Amino acid sequence: MIRTVLATRYVTALREGGSLPGLVEADDDGLYVLKFRGAGQGPRALIAELVAGEIGRALGLPVPELVFIELDPALGRNEPDYEIRNLLLASPGQNLGLDYLPGSLPYNVAAPFPVDADLASAIVWFDAYVTNIDRTPRNTNMLVWNHRLWLIDHGAALYFHHTWADYLARARAPFKQIGEHALLPLATRLSAVDARLRARLTSAALEDIVALIPDGWLGDEPQFADVAQHRAAYVEYLLTRRDASNVFVEEAEHARAQLV
Repeated sequence: MIRTVLATRYVTALREGGSLPGLVEADDDGLYVLKFRGAGQGPRALIAELVAGEIGRALGLPVPELVFIELDPALGRNEPDYEIRNLLLASPGQNLGLDYLPGSLPYNVAAPFPVDADLASAIVWFDAYVTNIDRTPRNTNMLVWNHRLWLIDHGAALYFHHTWADYLARARAPFKQIGEHALLPLATRLSAVDARLRARLTSAALEDIVALIPDGWLGDEPQFADVAQHRAAYVEYLLTRRDASNVFVEEAEHARAQLV
């Protein structure tokens, strides 16, 4: 289950990302990084954030807590920044948030936080599975907090859902961009983690994760008759890709061999 909180105060914009997330306070007194439904890529980016993040959690990877954030457009009524005010006004209702990690520092490959081979391999496997193009040395989307590595910002993952043509064929495709992964040089146990991680992604686990997607974020794809078909297609893609993990593992191992 994912908790739902109500945004009570807009604190500031976080301008590191292209989607301009915001830091908000909620009615549980927590601070969250708010991902706006009204941002450029709309609900698809939130679906990717939600599904990839919960898959990462199912794999035992360190992902900050995700929450649904109810947003009242009135929160942005007096916001002086035109762009932020428009985002607030365009995102009423259900949005997505990540637990804010105060004092965290970006993971830097030039002065890296120690990451063991098993964890590095699991993260590379995960990113290849969800086709996350956004974990490069230029932008690692990893934070160091409380002496631990944390994975953030998965809105660019699952890019297959921006066009559903041949989505099952693409589920079986390698992930060429894995060669640019920030942790690939450390991922020496890809074959070893493959079976373990694949076993964690049972049909029931993936169905439960996809069931978390709010109905209001689905149903906008003309090739699906209704929300149920749209939701089922996500499950079908994820199951197909899980069963074809050897394809993206071999691609990652080949890319890593080129670095040595």
